[in-house]
Amino acid sequence: MVSPPARYLVFFQYFGTKYSGVMETSNDQSIVGVQNYLEKAAQNLKPVVPIKFHISSRTDSGVHALSNSAHLDIQRAPGKPAFNEKELVYSLNYHLKPEPIRILNAHRVTSSFHARFSALSRTYVYRLLIGCAHYSEIPVFERDLCWAPVGGCLNVPAMRDAAQFLLGTHDFSTFRSLNSETPFQSPVRTILQVDIRPSSGFLSHHYEHRGLEFWELKFRSRSFLYRQCHPCCRTGVTAA
Repeated sequence: MVSPPARYLVFFQYFGTKYSGVMETSNDQSIVGVQNYLEKAAQNLKPVVPIKFHISSRTDSGVHALSNSAHLDIQRAPGKPAFNEKELVYSLNYHLKPEPIRILNAHRVTSSFHARFSALSRTYVYRLLIGCAHYSEIPVFERDLCWAPVGGCLNVPAMRDAAQFLLGTHDFSTFRSLNSETPFQSPVRTILQVDIRPSSGFLSHHYEHRGLEFWELKFRSRSFLYRQCHPCCRTGVTAA
């Protein structure tokens, strides 16, 4: 007798430079999604039914995730017990090598849990680097981890004043991109948090003499519209 599938919530992170985004793509593309690698790794667990990752938060090409989440169902062969959480994390990470994708932790959840629809909030982080006259001046340890607009400085007080207009519930029609689902989605969303604050760079204390400034813009909401947060400088996403 085949045992019922066990459902797990997993949190995972990835360095997204080499991927088309988090969502699954056709395997015959030259650049595929993070989900492709997650599901390829999961098939090594020898499930009775192919494993599908249901991801809570979408990211686009080149965007990284500090902590994204997904749920998956694993049905094992008769007589095989369900994986415990540590076994699952270890096994998936083993089969993800050498991809820059890591499972952070896993939790057994009920069959009614859904990673996308049960998510309480999503947070997008943008990192800005000020002080570079040309993109070639970006420290090598910060490549693909920040956006460096050329010239000038940030008017932080004005940015913080403007951010207050985004807080709360609004119609964000003019902030979104169009896709096949756009006509069926409400453009109304509630922004719960907007923070603009100084940030540290990796090993930045070793090049303080260059006068570089790192800033972090954080946006948190229950959900966002398709590309409401433009990916040009988005470097991390946390879904919880």
